Amino acid sequence: MKKISTTKAPAAIGPYSQGMILGNLVFSSGQIPVIPETGEIAGDTIAEQAEQSCKNVGEVLAAGGSSYEKVVKTTCFLADMADFPAFNSVYEKYFVSLPARSCVAVKTLPKGVLCEVEAIAYREEE
Repeated sequence: MKKISTTKAPAAIGPYSQGMILGNLVFSSGQIPVIPETGEIAGDTIAEQAEQSCKNVGEVLAAGGSSYEKVVKTTCFLADMADFPAFNSVYEKYFVSLPARSCVAVKTLPKGVLCEVEAIAYREEE
């Protein structure tokens, strides 16, 4: 196993890594809409926050040698399921391979954000 670490995505704020590589799979930790350069939350709307969460996942995937096109499974967490249509409008721009997905509403997310996204993707082994 190899830990993924990149400054292009938010640093882990607990006892975990941004992602892990195991063979030809990349596992991203859940990414919330934190702007890596500032540590601030991106926007107040689900669209703004989904955009940043998806970008953060992409950076972890890239650091692990993968990409959105190689994602096979995502798990999405929403603070409010009423945000599902707006979230989907952003999500579909990034996850064009139409990976398997679970999307659930949760009571709260870290830092009071509206969404969190994690992914499992394929990569070429070195």
